[in-house]
Amino acid sequence: MKRTVSLGGIALLLSLAVSCSPEKGSRVDELMSQMTLDEKIGQLNVLVAPHGDVTGSVMSRNVLEKVQGSAVGSLFGLHDKELLKEWQRVAVEESRLGIPLLFGADVIHGYRTTFPVPIGLAATWNPGLMEKTARIMASEASSDGIDWLYAPMVDISRDGRWGRCVEGAGEDPYLGSVYASAMVRGIQGNLEDADEILACFKHFALYGAVEAGRDYRETDMSLARMYNEYFPPYRAAVEAGAASVMTSFNDVNGMPSSGNRWLLEDLLRRQWGFDGVVVSDYNAVGELVRHGLGDLAEVSALALSAGTDMDMMSEGYVKTLRGQIEAGKIPQSYVDNACRRVLEAKEKLGLLDDPYRFFKRDTVCVYTPENRAAARRVASESFVLLKNSGVLPLSRGKRVALVGPMADAGAQYTGSWAGGAYPDCRSLKEAFDESGVKVNYARGSNLLEDSVLEQTACHSRRYVRDPRSEDALIAEAVRAARNSDVVVACVGEPAWMTGEGASRTSLDLPAVQIRLLDALVATGRPVVMLLFAGRSVILERQDAQMAAIMDVWYGGSEAADAIVDVLYGAVSPSGRLPMTFPRNVGQIPLYYNMKSGGRPCPIDSYKRFTSSYMDSPNSPLYPFGYGLGYTTFEYSDLRLSSDVLSRNGTVTATVTLKNTGSMPAYETVQLYIHDVKSSMTRPVKELKGFSKVRLEAGESRDVSFEITPDMLSWYYIDPMDPSSLSDPVPVVEPGEFDIMVGGSSESLDAVSLHVE
Repeated sequence: MKRTVSLGGIALLLSLAVSCSPEKGSRVDELMSQMTLDEKIGQLNVLVAPHGDVTGSVMSRNVLEKVQGSAVGSLFGLHDKELLKEWQRVAVEESRLGIPLLFGADVIHGYRTTFPVPIGLAATWNPGLMEKTARIMASEASSDGIDWLYAPMVDISRDGRWGRCVEGAGEDPYLGSVYASAMVRGIQGNLEDADEILACFKHFALYGAVEAGRDYRETDMSLARMYNEYFPPYRAAVEAGAASVMTSFNDVNGMPSSGNRWLLEDLLRRQWGFDGVVVSDYNAVGELVRHGLGDLAEVSALALSAGTDMDMMSEGYVKTLRGQIEAGKIPQSYVDNACRRVLEAKEKLGLLDDPYRFFKRDTVCVYTPENRAAARRVASESFVLLKNSGVLPLSRGKRVALVGPMADAGAQYTGSWAGGAYPDCRSLKEAFDESGVKVNYARGSNLLEDSVLEQTACHSRRYVRDPRSEDALIAEAVRAARNSDVVVACVGEPAWMTGEGASRTSLDLPAVQIRLLDALVATGRPVVMLLFAGRSVILERQDAQMAAIMDVWYGGSEAADAIVDVLYGAVSPSGRLPMTFPRNVGQIPLYYNMKSGGRPCPIDSYKRFTSSYMDSPNSPLYPFGYGLGYTTFEYSDLRLSSDVLSRNGTVTATVTLKNTGSMPAYETVQLYIHDVKSSMTRPVKELKGFSKVRLEAGESRDVSFEITPDMLSWYYIDPMDPSSLSDPVPVVEPGEFDIMVGGSSESLDAVSLHVE
């Protein structure tokens, strides 16, 4: 195809760049004044970027014509610097006005250097590391020309059956808000430096509450639950300055998010003051047709009028909006407003001054020793020690049997959203070899008993199924165990059994892996189980069998070396669970901040006519906030600076923490509150603060938290009171509050505080 250069487009951008001290928005105003309706609509169109040369396929040529015709505002999904630069050249030099493209990508937990998956990152309970992780992944991605990250995912998730638990920070609104703020700050900064780019928090809203843990399903909850339990992380992302937000696939109050004007205009823009870009998730506008809301033209008009600025992949906007405007179905001002917001985002990035600014950076910042060292540290802080009978840390003199399908499957460690990650992730077997530890290695089993499902789940992850029978694989592992002093068993879900489209009805380990673990335990050797997963897993059987269990999630590029660090005590495990682990699937949803109900069960066993199960305790196997280390901590002398808090005052809660073990370690001190008497039902406890503290062996330290009225506030929303529905505001009611401090949501000391 013959290419023509748009000199007018180049001249316009040059004239904008050299204009004298322009006021904010003047570049956007100039462009808006020259754009046709079709060009404005084109800015709202988001398409996947074709792989290969821009004229190398039918798909590429199709997208090329649209870019040349100003019918695309953004491309996404490509991790090739030279190709992205070429697409930018086409937009700038071959379209009429030369408006540059945005380049988006699902960079969730690292780019070339990968970090623990988000739920593992949340398990660090370390906001500084969260922000540093985001800063590195934005820096690496932007060096390839990517300037828009579809992250962070901040959906509250309380159902491990949902595969996308792996992408978020777990079940708690406070921890989720801390995570959301840290990630937005790390990705965007002030949008001034060359590696600060647009963050896009998702999925707005309530996607983690889909019924039965199934992707793309409906949600149904009260406004009180929305505001108090599910909305806080989204709002935290807005308050941190997030420049964009992605709609969710589900409905909210009966209206799918992409067409929900109350959600996007009344709540997001009016109540929260968000002034950035709203983009649909993949084909979410087109899927409004399947929701039964009209044909493509009707749902496109619905989505735009609801506040969805950009349409990803359905092309409903570019195909139908002109007709809807000409027919008087929607005013052109909706297109103008959406186009202006897209152009303002490009202006914030500096693209209207220099469309190639992100292509000028040297990729020397990518996968550097410094970045890999950071990934190793973050991974080691993410691991959660769930059980330890004293076998850990390992002694260098012990003979180790390293078994299990995840032991030599390093490519699985980067998880299902690895993006542009380099594929040379070292396996645990390789890390043991590099560290000089001789192990008796045996695969022990394949990942799954179903060969077809296994190859589907492991596609593109360099996993080759062992053709031997289950019996032969297990027999080899048993021999290795008997010739060793301790067994390290590496089990879990293959990476592609988590993430989008990976919902499950069973959260047990795969049957073939359970059989392997049973055989290893039968040898009499102590078994250390390493769990690779991206969600809560049912481990009641394994908890009774194993000498130790450690959840290592999918730890990223440096996971293997970090695991060796922790197994041998170079680093004491300090991760804490961001999500409750139930005893069985029948307990789901199970989360720590439930309400008591009118008939709570006073004991952890069945009692008729109380809220209890006949066949299971109410309590989880491992509670929210739980995690062990290689030392012990003692909490004592919890006290308040005053037992009365005035409406404008502050009270300090202080506890004395002592490391009673023999090695230095981190402890995450957690603060919870409970509103004893309120005008509507409230949770039995709510996380309101935490502090990760490092103490030397034998060291004591006072740890303090400032308690303010805002910390005790909540949204009063009474369906019988119309004034509380229209624009809810947080309230602080006078009365008694329990202030609780401890090492997990189920290990707490309490004192009473009166609020005036």
